[in-house]
Amino acid sequence: MPAIEELKLHSSGKVREIYEAGEQELIMVASDRISAFDVVLPEPIPDKGKVLTQMSIFWFETTGDIVPNHFIDEDVPSEVAGRAIRCKRLEMYPVECVVRGYITGSGWKEYKESGSVCGIELPSGLQESDQLPEPIFTPATKAEIGEHDENVSFERAAEIVGSRELMEELRAVSIALYEHARTHAAGRGIILADTKFEFGASPGAEVVLGDEVLTPDSSRFWPADEYEPGRGQASFDKQFVRDYLSEQDWNKEPPAPPLPAEVIEGTTARYREAYERITGRELG
Repeated sequence: MPAIEELKLHSSGKVREIYEAGEQELIMVASDRISAFDVVLPEPIPDKGKVLTQMSIFWFETTGDIVPNHFIDEDVPSEVAGRAIRCKRLEMYPVECVVRGYITGSGWKEYKESGSVCGIELPSGLQESDQLPEPIFTPATKAEIGEHDENVSFERAAEIVGSRELMEELRAVSIALYEHARTHAAGRGIILADTKFEFGASPGAEVVLGDEVLTPDSSRFWPADEYEPGRGQASFDKQFVRDYLSEQDWNKEPPAPPLPAEVIEGTTARYREAYERITGRELG
């Protein structure tokens, strides 16, 4: 992915670069890199950066009545057009706000061991991929590159951000965003199993939605017509990559094994389909 030569690099993460664009604004660029198990994989996924950016824009445009967000516009340098946004600079909170409507992934693993997720007791007898009685909020710590995110209790998350009242607001906003998106996706034949949000503060607003939002990188999207509790689900997200890697003799530490062409192409197809079905737009 080309760098923006005329702008100062603010930070570089697993899948994106952020550039400074004045004192109060940033340019956030989504690359085609993909990570799994908190490891950046050696091969890019074509069109992934465009999907993440354009899907985030769709949600920023349609959730502004729930919470303000950091999106300004797409006035970005031509070399990153389509995969970048101009956004407000935020003071980010050091927690990931995860909402789960179905029991899967790390939540399923934790439930099998303890009957709970992040300290939230759940009904006994749940099967993998079952819908939960109501969405649950299960925060996590943000990991450095190469480290693993860690699920934490609500109380621990409140300690991390320094305010229980703030954490309660983050929980309420996260669940409202999830329920809005779940209803929208259901109308397009897609189940939103879970997702994560990141928030920050800007002058005059204590809770502002930042980062990417409701994308195949930060969410699990399942085709509703193939949904069947009691097993893992087909998906429109990077679970396809995770499943392939789980079959390999790999210890989940860098370097990751290479992805074959059919996994790369299949992942691109899934990301594009998620975008086009959910937004009703074509990816340029």
